[in-house]
Amino acid sequence: MAANTKRLLLSDLVSSDKIDQVPSHYIRPISQRPNLQNVYHNDHTIPLIDLHDLYTPNRSHVVHQIGRACRDYGFFQVKNHGVPESTVANMMNIAREFFKLPEEERLKTYSDDPTKTTRLSTSFNIRTEKVANWRDFLRLHCHPLQDYIHEWPTNPESFRDHVAEYCRSARGLALVLVEAISESLGLERDYINRQLGNHGQHMALNYYPPCPQPDLTYGLPGHTDLNLITILLQDEVPGLQVLRNGHWVAVDPVPNTFIINIGDQIQVLSNDRYKSVLHRAVVNCEKERISIPTFYCPSRDAVIGPASELVSDDEPAVYRQFTYGEYYDKFWNRGLATENCLDMFTLTSSSS
Repeated sequence: MAANTKRLLLSDLVSSDKIDQVPSHYIRPISQRPNLQNVYHNDHTIPLIDLHDLYTPNRSHVVHQIGRACRDYGFFQVKNHGVPESTVANMMNIAREFFKLPEEERLKTYSDDPTKTTRLSTSFNIRTEKVANWRDFLRLHCHPLQDYIHEWPTNPESFRDHVAEYCRSARGLALVLVEAISESLGLERDYINRQLGNHGQHMALNYYPPCPQPDLTYGLPGHTDLNLITILLQDEVPGLQVLRNGHWVAVDPVPNTFIINIGDQIQVLSNDRYKSVLHRAVVNCEKERISIPTFYCPSRDAVIGPASELVSDDEPAVYRQFTYGEYYDKFWNRGLATENCLDMFTLTSSSS
């Protein structure tokens, strides 16, 4: 491909054109830059919860820990989560192999249409955004698996097998966590599960190339997740930051753990007891980074609203009811704006 031809993917721009400065359409206005020197490190991290006792008489203690983490942080890490190390390693390795494929091979799945259920793309939503993000990604729908696996890439050769195995394990973990979150709210263990219709599950394989000027741009700017809960697998390169008490806090990778965060749908179901928290991905000038979030969500036709048991005269419903499909479409059309998409669904908003 000629150097003056516009490349569709950031990774090919970085690797082939050998850029030494960030192209102008990636540069954030000064007021929106990451201010990396002001990020908190080490001492202000998120809780690490051992899930082993969820299957013992000490279950209530773990449920309490999860509830406290959802209320106070919106994020937590889990260990002894039941996903085999080999499954995790295969998933990370296959992601790395995919992004190392020749450009023409990767572009077979390229699309800028956010409604496509399997697509390779760049930034977030290039149809609507004004400033691009320093990221390429492969987005996959993966539940029910049999409905989508035929769309997935077949190169690398073991891609479908390894990713399907990982998806099944991640779904199992998501269901365990959703039950514990439901219990922690004082609801029946299967309450949230029953609100999700036929359930949905998506994932992204995020690739963040090295960036010559990481203080000018983002991998992803501050945003909340629109789904129910997110299970994040990341490699050894730091990049995730969470907003806590008005400060950005670095969440560095811990081997054999997942990072869990509460999505907007849990905030609605909990009637604001649990908060979906702003987080962002920053980049660095030395190393590529791969992160693999699994987004567990309701099906499009599921009707979401505050649990009636959590609504009273003293604590009235904060949100109107809506279908997840309505929320999903508004989120993607709006892009990663700084305000929360949830504001469009409050009972006091003009959308009600």
